[in-house]
Amino acid sequence: MKERDDEKIPESEGASNGQARLTRRGFLKTTVGTAALATVAGAALNLSGSRAEAAPERKLPAKWDEQVDVIVVGSGFAGLAAAAEACAAKASVLILEKMPTYGGNSIISGGTYCAWDDKTHMRQRLNLGEDGVEQHKKDTLKGGDFYGVPELVDIFVSGATPGINWLIEEGNVVFRESINRGGGHSAYRARKVTEGIGRGISDPMKKIAESRGAKIRLGTEVTWLWRKDANSPILGVEVARGKRKSNIRAKRAVVLASGGFGADKKMRISFNPSIVPEYNTTNQPGATGEMIRYAQAIGADTLQLAFIQQYPFAEPESGTLDTWASFCFGAPGYGGIYVNKQGKRFVSEMERRDVCSQAQIKLGARPSYTIIREAMIPKMRGAEGKQEVEDGLRKGRLIKADTIQELAGKINVPADALVETVEKHNKYLQENKDPDFNKPITKSMMPLNEGSFYAIAQWPAVHHCMGGLRIDTECRVIDIWGSPIPRLYAAGEIVGGIHGSNRLGGNAIADCVVFGRLAGQKAAAEKA
Repeated sequence: MKERDDEKIPESEGASNGQARLTRRGFLKTTVGTAALATVAGAALNLSGSRAEAAPERKLPAKWDEQVDVIVVGSGFAGLAAAAEACAAKASVLILEKMPTYGGNSIISGGTYCAWDDKTHMRQRLNLGEDGVEQHKKDTLKGGDFYGVPELVDIFVSGATPGINWLIEEGNVVFRESINRGGGHSAYRARKVTEGIGRGISDPMKKIAESRGAKIRLGTEVTWLWRKDANSPILGVEVARGKRKSNIRAKRAVVLASGGFGADKKMRISFNPSIVPEYNTTNQPGATGEMIRYAQAIGADTLQLAFIQQYPFAEPESGTLDTWASFCFGAPGYGGIYVNKQGKRFVSEMERRDVCSQAQIKLGARPSYTIIREAMIPKMRGAEGKQEVEDGLRKGRLIKADTIQELAGKINVPADALVETVEKHNKYLQENKDPDFNKPITKSMMPLNEGSFYAIAQWPAVHHCMGGLRIDTECRVIDIWGSPIPRLYAAGEIVGGIHGSNRLGGNAIADCVVFGRLAGQKAAAEKA
């Protein structure tokens, strides 16, 4: 599908005093309409062509092959949350998933959920300091360079605690008895699911949705969104299963929850040329962003598509977001450090993901390493950490040594340099000040002064798309004139404007749950 020309249509081209002015919406309904965008009966809205050439003509279905109240596109966290809530409101719901398995990026995510509190009050029980809704909001806005839409961020942080309580109460999701403080966060608020992977959240969410009546159809790719004209609601979707295409009518609404485009190298580079094809990605192959294109083709607005995050701690060769990459995320809050191949620190370990990634890329040689000590592991990972360490040692992802000198030899970095780096950092923790990188020090951070010690190799990989469709506070997709597209909703990574230029670690799952639930409630509330 060709990219549309994003140049704004002038309200009047060549108009002089006394001539009638043509509005953008009027332009679309008339002039552009004659170029295969006609709003006469039987024709469908299609903006996929440029202004210089007619868009391919699309005819509305003469009949619908099936119909359902709410169609949800995508079966990850956001889609499952939307389906569960729409079903709770007595709507019939069909989840469409193009891949042969459900879950998208959600099932392979790190399973980390950020919220200022939960029903068990774990942060307070672990004596990990203060937090609150406003503090989480300030961190999220600042962490995204204030590109986030404050009203959306407010909904996200306010809904994060009710969201995690919903997972605990309705899904019986169990979180570890540990909380991490990730880079860019000013408080310990990142909870890890017991399983240590996103499936520990998505499987219970799937059970909630299906127990309420949602149907999931795998291997079913949405190939078009049906809308008659610029003033009309979404009617339904065209889908393909193998070579067969069919059309499904949405009697109430469509919810787009199909994720980002981190696995589509061409789409990535079209918006951000610095994200070159050579970068690995943590994403599954289905994260290709075509639903953003289809939504644009029926008038949807987008924002901040150039904001594409790299995960700083992925497995260096494959880009995999594995269990031990999550170790690197949690380590700094308890005193872990990042070092280069010369055994030197190169960034504040409590910095944002984008800052850590760029600092590594500037090193010019991979990998870098996270260095931790044994006593940090239960703080970072809970009781489950012991088995994860054993698995990591067996797979070669963790390197263990009794001393820092021995560890340096095993990872092939200068021993004298690494020892000096560790001793300096230990002193900084004791003095509560980091003159090298101005890292914020907390009482929960431990010195690297007693073994055993571990090293974990890490390197950036494309991870999350912060930009996407523009929505309002009701999750309605907004068109290029600033109005909601009737009966079209969106949630999750397909949406832009929440995380700004950079997403703080642990915010994504909460974002998907909060806005997915809201989108499902609003979609089900539409009159059939």
